[in-house]
Amino acid sequence: MNLDELIVFYNEFAPASVARFPEFYADNVWFKDPFNEVRGLPAIQRIFTHMFGQVAEPRFVVTEKVTDENGAMLVWEFYYRVKLWGRGETQVMRGVSHLRFDADGKVCYHRDYWDTAEELYMKLPAIGTLMRGLRRLLAA
Repeated sequence: MNLDELIVFYNEFAPASVARFPEFYADNVWFKDPFNEVRGLPAIQRIFTHMFGQVAEPRFVVTEKVTDENGAMLVWEFYYRVKLWGRGETQVMRGVSHLRFDADGKVCYHRDYWDTAEELYMKLPAIGTLMRGLRRLLAA
């Protein structure tokens, strides 16, 4: 696997990029994030196609990589705008992807770690207000 090419793929990710997953990912790849757990390229492609339908101007920025012979950890920031809340302001979500590669050098395991409470729920108008109030109450 040329990890630098994969990083460029994500840093330049656009709707047309979804069709390029087979260049980097194995057919039977396993993918998990806080909301999804799927197997296979078509399932991953559906997740990312759905993402483009839900958010405006999505953009990944890989800020760090840690590698060994069988895998890598990518630290990233995901920038996006949601039209339904946040007055269209750009939001940022920070996370890490744990990747493992098969014998052909393609990603066969992709697990994303990010804090749904801090990175998503706290930014929702009603839920975020409730969670911030609860956090202040518990800190008192």
